Amino acid sequence: QVQLVESGGGLVQAGGSLRLSCAASGRASGNYVMGWFRQAPGKEREFVARITWNSGSTDYADSVKGRFTISRDNAKNTMSLQMNSLKPEDTAVYFCSRGSYLSRAASLYGSWGQGTQVTVSS
Repeated sequence: QVQLVESGGGLVQAGGSLRLSCAASGRASGNYVMGWFRQAPGKEREFVARITWNSGSTDYADSVKGRFTISRDNAKNTMSLQMNSLKPEDTAVYFCSRGSYLSRAASLYGSWGQGTQVTVSS
């Protein structure tokens, strides 16, 4: 079982930047997909971005495309989300996840971190 731990959340003004990190530990082998999801109060968890571990191919939600960049460091077993031009509507708890399918559906990701709060003030 893999363990995922997020870090890097915080409070930032609109237009600012934050970088989230996800450290993976435990058993991990084969090609898999790592993703970022977010959940705002009263809303469902939504897809933000994903990256395929071996090839590095990426996919982004339309709402963050051009502002967020997902990356991974295979040697360090970490994944990051660089968030630029942040907007108040980006405010949410951000979760790191791992799955086996190229999907935007949270239900297909079997491992989750505890989440990190991102708050963007206007």
